[in-house]
Amino acid sequence: MTTLSILGALGTLIGLVRAVPQLARLLRTRHAHGVSVDTAATSAIVSFGWASYGLLTHQLYVSLATGASGLVFALITVMALRFGRRVRELAITPIWLIVMLLAGGLAGTTGLGIVLPISVLAANLPQLWVASHEGDLTDMSLGTWLLSMADGLIWGIYTLIQPDIAIMVFAGFQLTTSGLIVAVKIAHIWNPSRQRSA
Repeated sequence: MTTLSILGALGTLIGLVRAVPQLARLLRTRHAHGVSVDTAATSAIVSFGWASYGLLTHQLYVSLATGASGLVFALITVMALRFGRRVRELAITPIWLIVMLLAGGLAGTTGLGIVLPISVLAANLPQLWVASHEGDLTDMSLGTWLLSMADGLIWGIYTLIQPDIAIMVFAGFQLTTSGLIVAVKIAHIWNPSRQRSA
């Protein structure tokens, strides 16, 4: 087994499971305190965009990881709405859906390759905003965001062996924004007066 295939398999595994802790937490607590429904929905759209990009560029690992992740993020969106978030919180999602459809429809792989790397910002920044502005982050899963950091790290290493500027830029943004979200969550855990429980 080559290093590239090991990294691809590891990235696929993380892609399959990275959003699962958030889904499990929502199903267990039946609340969505601190969870950005805008991030979940936008992440689903972006994941399906990456799955398409992976198919178009013959990178099966990318398609498998992101397609599975997209399904879980779609379930998180439904559960977050069911457990207290509001549809009006979907600010970035409809805009980014149009951006992705236009990029893919008008310019194919090239368009997706340009838009997808910055899509992680569109997906993760709403969660960073919610984490920074809401006092109760009880239902935001630290596990999901730690796995998201690992996701960025693995795909960053992957691109050192299999150069792909789109995946490389994505990996950098994923690692950075997820790291900031983790930092805010940990700060809330260490300061119990700001959050009723971790």
